Amino acid sequence: MAGPHRHADRIADARAAAIARANALEVQVEALAEQQALTTHDDEHDPEGVTIGFERAQLLGLLRGARDEIAALDRAADRLREGAYGRCARCGAAIPDVRLEALPATDTCLTCADLRRRRRR
Repeated sequence: MAGPHRHADRIADARAAAIARANALEVQVEALAEQQALTTHDDEHDPEGVTIGFERAQLLGLLRGARDEIAALDRAADRLREGAYGRCARCGAAIPDVRLEALPATDTCLTCADLRRRRRR
């Protein structure tokens, strides 16, 4: 298992990337709002492409996802400080380093994550 310092760096890097993504999306949402304020044509019936409303909904969804990721990474940092990082929150099994590398905020092992996915279906 990788050391706590390596985990802390990975969490911090992922959090910084999520913050940068959220900031960029916020700028795009603001620019779209400005564009919408300046637009006088009927956006809902524009045959040229997606509507501004649809684009705004997509951006807001991506922004919500980035903010959720930041919150999940904050919880992961808390688990690291508490000594619980790398242990499944459901069954207590060790979470493999390869999974933590791919998903630094994860709090479940593969078995429990698979069970959760199956229940959602």
